[in-house]
Amino acid sequence: MLAMQLLTFTLTTVLAAVSVLGHMEMTSPCPRYSPKCATPSDLPPGTVLDYNLNGPIGTKSSANQPFCKYTTPWPRVSDTWTAGHPVTVTFANNGASHSGGHTEFSISYDNANTFVVLHQVLRHSFFTAPPTSGGSDTVRSYTFTLPAALPGASHAVFAWTWVNAIGNREFYMNCADVAIVGNAGSYTGKAMTVANYGPLYPSIPEFMGNYDTGIQLYTTSTSQVTVSGTGFSNIPTSTIPTLSSSTNTPVYSAASMPPSSSWY
Repeated sequence: MLAMQLLTFTLTTVLAAVSVLGHMEMTSPCPRYSPKCATPSDLPPGTVLDYNLNGPIGTKSSANQPFCKYTTPWPRVSDTWTAGHPVTVTFANNGASHSGGHTEFSISYDNANTFVVLHQVLRHSFFTAPPTSGGSDTVRSYTFTLPAALPGASHAVFAWTWVNAIGNREFYMNCADVAIVGNAGSYTGKAMTVANYGPLYPSIPEFMGNYDTGIQLYTTSTSQVTVSGTGFSNIPTSTIPTLSSSTNTPVYSAASMPPSSSWY
């Protein structure tokens, strides 16, 4: 009886610890409504900060929340990136990695209706190698280069999505509002994979040591999607200098003279 009581106590303690630990969330770029980087003045009227962004938006049986969890974008972007340049995405150090899984980083130009994939981390996300091969649960950032042909936009939606390897069959998604410096145009690539998000989407079972589980949904059983942007420059139009025909040097009017801090 004592042994059973000790076992029950131990299991309860472990489950409580896991509950406190939570799951996983993106920390940079700043997700919509994150308390880690937002202030109330950043939020749309009538909304509040969300202290539970580390939870899934759906399971294999139910789509509990919409894509991005929130459909109202931030009034301002949380970061500005440039097509063809590297970007870094970071995650909470105390997140629960559920033995890895499949991750995608995607972007939308129509307020989270259509996502095209920018980068994939398959099989053992957040680990240096599969845990079954001795991988360490220490990876909390990923750096990759944006496609040079990615169109520019003053407001786009960047998404991190993840299907965990072990545990309840869930679909995780955080979104951040970003600007992309680049030309007007279109970009075609792989459509974002959605799984374990209600009965209308495929279900990926627990990996149970097989890190190729569900991999076909990310590599072969896929579709293409095209996104378009109107172009965006990080320099305000009012501060772009004109060239003097005689000296070939920038000339500003008094009203358009940029402060020194605006050039970087």
